[in-house]
Amino acid sequence: MERYYADRLARFGPTPQGVDWKSAESQALRFDRLLLLLDEPETDDAASLNDFGAGYGALLDHLRRRGRSLRYRGFDISDAMVTAAAAVHADEARSAFSSDAAALHPADYTVASGVFNVKLEHRADDWYAYVLDTLATLHALSTRGFAFNMLSTYSDPEKRRDILFYMDPVEMFDVCRRRFSPRVALLHDYPLFEFTILVRS
Repeated sequence: MERYYADRLARFGPTPQGVDWKSAESQALRFDRLLLLLDEPETDDAASLNDFGAGYGALLDHLRRRGRSLRYRGFDISDAMVTAAAAVHADEARSAFSSDAAALHPADYTVASGVFNVKLEHRADDWYAYVLDTLATLHALSTRGFAFNMLSTYSDPEKRRDILFYMDPVEMFDVCRRRFSPRVALLHDYPLFEFTILVRS
């Protein structure tokens, strides 16, 4: 996975295509759905957010464009991504980036965009186990809630790709409600072949 995304970054630079998204518009749409997790903007100065799978830090830029000033920490498995993110956001005082999972500390919120999509050659059962383990990590890192997105099994079959992982959104809603919190929202109302889940503590 690290090599896959490092290659994307080398080919396309710190852009949506560099993290395997088709466009800046679809990337922003995903971010807006994830950020519905956050409470009112006036809490931002004291609030904190972990970006799990931060890439080159596009979510941080999106937050600032939306006037959100909360403290931000980005994590990515790719050292190349973290280096690019730190360079792009060198003047951003309320942020930090790391490829060391041990450097992540609990925050008010944690979001993960796209981290479950590309399974490459992994078996679906193994990837599903990885999804569940990662959700437990997101939950442990979040005092007020976490959010993530996944490709939906309601996607058009002819447009699916073997290297991608698709999930039944209703099943994932049930998993989150049983394992993490009774306060779960499933968003499947936007024009992408995916869904977003918000889990509030």
